[in-house]
Amino acid sequence: MAHSSRAPSATSPRQHQRERLLWLYRAMLRMRMAEEKVAELYPQQEMRCPVHLHVGQEAVSAGVCANLTPEDRIFGSHRSHGPYLAFGGNLGAFFAELYGKAAGCCRGRGGSMHLLDRPAGYWGSSAIVGGTIPIAVGTALEAVYHRKNSVSVVFFGDGAADEGILYESLSYAGLKKLPVLFVCENNQYATNSHQRARQALDNISERGPVFGVPGVRVDGNSVLAVYEVARESVRRARMSGGPTLLECDTYRWKGHVGPVGDIPMGYRTQQELDGWVARCPLRQFEQMVFAEGVLKQSDLDGVKQGLAREIDEAVAFAKASPFPDPAEMTA
Repeated sequence: MAHSSRAPSATSPRQHQRERLLWLYRAMLRMRMAEEKVAELYPQQEMRCPVHLHVGQEAVSAGVCANLTPEDRIFGSHRSHGPYLAFGGNLGAFFAELYGKAAGCCRGRGGSMHLLDRPAGYWGSSAIVGGTIPIAVGTALEAVYHRKNSVSVVFFGDGAADEGILYESLSYAGLKKLPVLFVCENNQYATNSHQRARQALDNISERGPVFGVPGVRVDGNSVLAVYEVARESVRRARMSGGPTLLECDTYRWKGHVGPVGDIPMGYRTQQELDGWVARCPLRQFEQMVFAEGVLKQSDLDGVKQGLAREIDEAVAFAKASPFPDPAEMTA
């Protein structure tokens, strides 16, 4: 089954709730399982691009993207896999891109940090910290100019809050009341540097109102909390209410770059990591739906089995695909 970038509608409130929860779970698990497969295959040295994994942060992309339509535009950072896969990015094109194949979403030219798939609504990622923030603002301005009912969403980390371009973009978006959602995935670290070593105050969400942009802080490991806040923010944007700065507190389990952990490097502790792993967004979700009796284990097992087949097929497709024609390098 193709992964839609929009949470489904249904006939009854309870059925609607059930389908929405299944969509959110599938979106999170799709990210987790795809990246676990990347971590498994990366040591084979066939993926020659750096990979910045999203493991542990899945609730942010899923909760936001569940409120979007195919007409909306999203942008990622160098940690790009989560938003792309949550918005319905093609798994075969995703793995093919990591393998540098012509069937990749960037025809093998971008790699992990530069995913681009405009037909899928994913308008780009960049290795430049904060690099996609002003571009998202530009597409929101274009939407207003051409009277489109689309919203632009840009995902970035707490490290981008050190960049002046964020504040220039907030200023302009606030001034023009542009339909753009600034989503800060605050995973506490910029490369190996903790947020409190770089920023005097732990208050990224409070920096928006200075520019007339509402700021909201939310538990980024609770997909339902993110979903509700994003729903209101997207609704406001569509009604010409302007932008929102959304700060989602979360945590990456792997190292800054690569498929392995980084505790031996000494900049964070095993105790800190264990505390966040205990707050796994998928585990929290499962406990909630079981407690409320909305979904059963068999429902979730069915999702997992289907995704396992899709991912295996996507990897096989990527490996069998040809590399780009070398002649195209000079075309």
